[in-house]
Amino acid sequence: MREGVGMRSVMDLKLMWTDTARVYPIIYYTLKGLLEDWEVELEKRPDIVKRSEKGQKMTDLHVQTATNLKPLFKLLRRRSVDSDVLLHIAEIVHYMQQREYRKANDAYLQLSIGNAPWPIGITMAGIHERSADEKLYTSKVAHVLNDEVSRKYIQSLKRLMTFAQSHYPPDDLSKLMG
Repeated sequence: MREGVGMRSVMDLKLMWTDTARVYPIIYYTLKGLLEDWEVELEKRPDIVKRSEKGQKMTDLHVQTATNLKPLFKLLRRRSVDSDVLLHIAEIVHYMQQREYRKANDAYLQLSIGNAPWPIGITMAGIHERSADEKLYTSKVAHVLNDEVSRKYIQSLKRLMTFAQSHYPPDDLSKLMG
Protein backbone atom coordinates (compact mmCIF):
# COMPACT_ATOMS: atom_id res chain seq x y z
CA MET A 1 0.00 0.00 0.00
CA ARG A 2 1.24 3.46 -0.88
CA GLU A 3 1.93 6.05 1.78
CA GLY A 4 -1.11 8.21 2.55
CA VAL A 5 -3.51 6.10 0.48
CA GLY A 6 -6.68 4.64 1.96
CA MET A 7 -8.53 5.00 5.22
CA ARG A 8 -5.85 3.25 7.27
CA SER A 9 -3.24 5.85 6.39
CA VAL A 10 -3.11 9.67 6.51
CA MET A 11 -2.07 11.96 3.67
CA ASP A 12 0.24 14.79 4.71
CA LEU A 13 -1.42 18.08 3.73
CA LYS A 14 2.01 19.68 3.31
CA LEU A 15 2.25 17.76 0.04
CA MET A 16 -0.13 20.33 -1.43
CA TRP A 17 2.72 22.84 -1.30
CA THR A 18 5.72 20.55 -1.67
CA ASP A 19 4.71 17.77 -4.08
CA THR A 20 1.27 18.24 -5.62
CA ALA A 21 1.89 15.41 -8.08
CA ARG A 22 1.77 12.92 -5.19
CA VAL A 23 -1.56 14.31 -3.94
CA TYR A 24 -3.52 13.30 -7.05
CA PRO A 25 -3.03 9.51 -6.74
CA ILE A 26 -3.55 9.59 -2.97
CA ILE A 27 -6.94 11.27 -3.40
CA TYR A 28 -7.83 9.05 -6.36
CA TYR A 29 -7.06 5.73 -4.68
CA THR A 30 -8.54 6.74 -1.33
CA LEU A 31 -11.85 7.78 -2.87
CA LYS A 32 -11.88 4.69 -5.13
CA GLY A 33 -11.21 2.54 -2.07
CA LEU A 34 -14.13 4.12 -0.21
CA LEU A 35 -16.42 3.41 -3.15
CA GLU A 36 -15.25 -0.21 -3.17
CA ASP A 37 -15.76 -0.50 0.61
CA TRP A 38 -19.28 0.83 0.16
CA GLU A 39 -19.96 -1.70 -2.61
CA VAL A 40 -18.66 -4.56 -0.42
CA GLU A 41 -20.88 -3.36 2.42
CA LEU A 42 -23.90 -3.35 0.11
CA GLU A 43 -23.07 -6.86 -1.15
CA LYS A 44 -22.90 -8.23 2.42
CA ARG A 45 -26.57 -7.46 3.02
CA PRO A 46 -29.03 -10.36 3.01
CA ASP A 47 -30.99 -10.82 -0.23
CA ILE A 48 -34.24 -9.77 1.40
CA VAL A 49 -32.69 -6.43 2.37
CA LYS A 50 -31.16 -5.98 -1.10
CA ARG A 51 -34.55 -6.53 -2.72
CA SER A 52 -36.44 -4.23 -0.34
CA GLU A 53 -37.32 -0.72 -1.45
CA LYS A 54 -34.85 0.81 1.00
CA GLY A 55 -32.14 -1.65 -0.04
CA GLN A 56 -32.69 -0.87 -3.70
CA LYS A 57 -32.49 2.87 -2.98
CA MET A 58 -29.16 2.38 -1.20
CA THR A 59 -27.82 0.44 -4.18
CA ASP A 60 -29.07 3.11 -6.58
CA LEU A 61 -27.44 5.82 -4.44
CA HIS A 62 -24.10 4.00 -4.63
CA VAL A 63 -24.37 3.60 -8.41
CA GLN A 64 -25.28 7.27 -8.82
CA THR A 65 -22.40 8.33 -6.56
CA ALA A 66 -19.92 6.22 -8.55
CA THR A 67 -21.24 7.64 -11.82
CA ASN A 68 -21.08 11.23 -10.58
CA LEU A 69 -17.50 10.77 -9.34
CA LYS A 70 -16.21 9.57 -12.74
CA PRO A 71 -15.47 13.12 -14.01
CA LEU A 72 -13.50 13.85 -10.83
CA PHE A 73 -11.54 10.60 -11.20
CA LYS A 74 -10.78 11.55 -14.80
CA LEU A 75 -9.49 14.97 -13.69
CA LEU A 76 -7.41 13.35 -10.95
CA ARG A 77 -5.85 10.87 -13.42
CA ARG A 78 -5.03 13.76 -15.77
CA ARG A 79 -3.79 15.83 -12.82
CA SER A 80 -5.89 18.74 -14.00
CA VAL A 81 -8.03 19.69 -11.00
CA ASP A 82 -8.04 23.43 -10.18
CA SER A 83 -5.56 24.06 -7.38
CA ASP A 84 -8.13 25.60 -5.00
CA VAL A 85 -10.56 22.71 -5.61
CA LEU A 86 -7.72 20.21 -5.17
CA LEU A 87 -6.77 21.81 -1.86
CA HIS A 88 -10.30 21.44 -0.46
CA ILE A 89 -10.63 17.87 -1.72
CA ALA A 90 -7.22 17.07 -0.21
CA GLU A 91 -8.42 18.52 3.11
CA ILE A 92 -11.60 16.44 2.93
CA VAL A 93 -9.61 13.24 2.30
CA HIS A 94 -7.03 14.12 4.96
CA TYR A 95 -9.65 14.72 7.65
CA MET A 96 -11.65 11.64 6.66
CA GLN A 97 -8.49 9.56 7.02
CA GLN A 98 -8.02 11.03 10.50
CA ARG A 99 -11.69 10.31 11.30
CA GLU A 100 -12.18 14.06 11.82
CA TYR A 101 -15.51 14.17 10.00
CA ARG A 102 -16.55 17.55 11.37
CA LYS A 103 -13.38 19.13 9.91
CA ALA A 104 -13.92 17.21 6.66
CA ASN A 105 -17.42 18.66 6.53
CA ASP A 106 -16.02 22.17 7.06
CA ALA A 107 -13.66 21.62 4.11
CA TYR A 108 -16.62 20.33 2.09
CA LEU A 109 -18.61 23.48 2.90
CA GLN A 110 -15.66 25.65 1.86
CA LEU A 111 -15.49 23.74 -1.41
CA SER A 112 -19.21 23.84 -2.11
CA ILE A 113 -20.22 27.34 -1.02
CA GLY A 114 -16.96 29.04 -0.09
CA ASN A 115 -17.29 32.44 1.51
CA ALA A 116 -20.15 33.57 -0.70
CA PRO A 117 -22.49 35.90 1.17
CA TRP A 118 -26.01 34.59 1.47
CA PRO A 119 -28.67 37.29 1.57
CA ILE A 120 -30.93 37.26 4.58
CA GLY A 121 -34.49 38.50 4.27
CA ILE A 122 -36.32 39.79 1.23
CA THR A 123 -33.97 41.28 -1.32
CA MET A 124 -35.99 41.34 -4.53
CA ALA A 125 -39.08 43.30 -3.55
CA GLY A 126 -39.47 44.94 -6.96
CA ILE A 127 -39.23 43.74 -10.52
CA HIS A 128 -35.87 45.41 -11.08
CA GLU A 129 -32.70 44.20 -9.45
CA ARG A 130 -30.59 46.73 -7.67
CA SER A 131 -26.98 46.86 -8.73
CA ALA A 132 -25.85 45.88 -5.22
CA ASP A 133 -28.11 42.81 -5.33
CA GLU A 134 -26.72 41.88 -8.71
CA LYS A 135 -23.17 42.00 -7.37
CA LEU A 136 -24.23 39.93 -4.39
CA TYR A 137 -25.42 37.12 -6.64
CA THR A 138 -22.59 37.18 -9.18
CA SER A 139 -19.45 37.80 -7.17
CA LYS A 140 -17.88 35.47 -4.63
CA VAL A 141 -20.18 32.62 -5.59
CA ALA A 142 -18.43 29.27 -5.39
CA HIS A 143 -17.36 28.77 -8.99
CA VAL A 144 -17.53 24.98 -8.80
CA LEU A 145 -21.28 25.00 -8.24
CA ASN A 146 -21.83 26.89 -11.49
CA ASP A 147 -20.99 23.69 -13.36
CA GLU A 148 -23.49 20.81 -13.13
CA VAL A 149 -20.81 18.11 -13.41
CA SER A 150 -18.78 19.66 -10.59
CA ARG A 151 -21.87 20.08 -8.44
CA LYS A 152 -22.67 16.39 -8.84
CA TYR A 153 -19.19 15.13 -7.92
CA ILE A 154 -19.03 17.50 -4.95
CA GLN A 155 -22.39 16.18 -3.76
CA SER A 156 -21.05 12.64 -4.24
CA LEU A 157 -18.02 13.50 -2.09
CA LYS A 158 -20.47 14.36 0.69
CA ARG A 159 -22.12 10.95 0.27
CA LEU A 160 -18.72 9.26 0.54
CA MET A 161 -18.04 11.25 3.71
CA THR A 162 -21.34 10.03 5.16
CA PHE A 163 -20.48 6.43 4.29
CA ALA A 164 -16.94 6.77 5.69
CA GLN A 165 -18.31 8.16 8.94
CA SER A 166 -20.50 5.08 9.47
CA HIS A 167 -17.97 2.53 8.17
CA TYR A 168 -14.91 4.10 9.84
CA PRO A 169 -16.34 5.77 12.96
CA PRO A 170 -14.16 8.11 15.06
CA ASP A 171 -13.10 7.25 18.61
CA ASP A 172 -14.53 10.55 19.84
CA LEU A 173 -18.19 11.31 19.04
CA SER A 174 -17.43 15.04 18.89
CA LYS A 175 -15.61 14.39 15.59
CA LEU A 176 -18.83 13.30 13.87
CA MET A 177 -20.42 15.67 11.39
CA GLY A 178 -23.90 16.90 12.25
